[in-house]
Amino acid sequence: MIYFDNAATSWPKPAAVKEAVLACLEHGVGNPGRAGHRLAIAAGRVVLDAREAVAELLGVADPSRIVFTKNATEALNLAIYGLLRPHDHVITSGVEHNSVMRPLRMLEDQGLELTVVRNAPDGSLDPEDVRRSLRSSTRLLVTAHASNVLGTLLPIGELAALARQANVPYLVDIAQTAGTVPIDAQGLGLDLVAFTGHKGLFGPTGTGGLYVREGVELEPLLRGGTGSYSELERQPDFLPDRFESGTLNVLGLAGLAAGVRHVLAAGVCRVRHHEVRLIGRFLDGLRSIGGAHVQGPADPARQVGIISFTIDGLSPSDIGFLLDHEFGIMSRVGLHCAPAAHRTTGTYPVGTVRFSFGLFNTEAEVDLALRALEKIASASGS
Repeated sequence: MIYFDNAATSWPKPAAVKEAVLACLEHGVGNPGRAGHRLAIAAGRVVLDAREAVAELLGVADPSRIVFTKNATEALNLAIYGLLRPHDHVITSGVEHNSVMRPLRMLEDQGLELTVVRNAPDGSLDPEDVRRSLRSSTRLLVTAHASNVLGTLLPIGELAALARQANVPYLVDIAQTAGTVPIDAQGLGLDLVAFTGHKGLFGPTGTGGLYVREGVELEPLLRGGTGSYSELERQPDFLPDRFESGTLNVLGLAGLAAGVRHVLAAGVCRVRHHEVRLIGRFLDGLRSIGGAHVQGPADPARQVGIISFTIDGLSPSDIGFLLDHEFGIMSRVGLHCAPAAHRTTGTYPVGTVRFSFGLFNTEAEVDLALRALEKIASASGS
């Protein structure tokens, strides 16, 4: 089996991730912050280790600014609903995932003013178009770091500088870049950074979080027990407790910490180099297959390890079925929960086939996939 669906969730996970989760199950952890006994304290250490690991990866000096959620979607909802009010103005891009677009569209129905800046068909975004969209009422700029459909990297450094000049908070969705592209959240001046744990960070599903820069004020998405100030019936006002109501996914965070430590040990730059090599090899091979069309930059330097493509005469679902059932190659087909990106690139409503590479993929697997696609294209008469 060849697994090219790492943009959905990474597989396989490092052995250390499984071992960390099993260690919690076998040796026991309690409820973090809810008691003073040894198992509760052990759980607190697990959570702190995960918080410190993520902070190190993202260049964040204060780990308490890392707030854990169950995924990037929840983190994005926390930032969007926690910051925005009716009649605020928001700017976003034309390649966003529905975890950004759906909350914004709902708020738009309630009076929010939304500007979706047009991306080029390859997904690229001109910061000047964002600058021209700014208003006195602009309350938030939100973009992905990389499109989950096209792989296109957006210029978050330039966008952060632009937002800072306009005194507008900037929220970045790094679901597709955390662990695969170096990110210095504080150095870049990012205000809010949403991440998921189960993709490039190799953690279990059900893990993710939000970096909140000091000085950014959000309303909690949830309110409830935090284990701190239990005598009060008002939500604590300090991080991370303000945004972490309810019992955390301790087992998942144990795995997340192990996954992040694996990435740190491997080196994010080395991970990126491996990814770029696989992208280049696949693109070079795909160009020689008749009827195949790449969506996106088709440039390893301008994208992450996500490549969307089509083949003349075949639907994406047909291609995905043949890849799986005849060649044992796992891909994802369709709209990838990002119809805006497909409208941008012109593949809506049919979608594309998406290959997404990970650290454990090899050049040999890429070559096997290319041979499979050549056979599929030839059989279709492309």
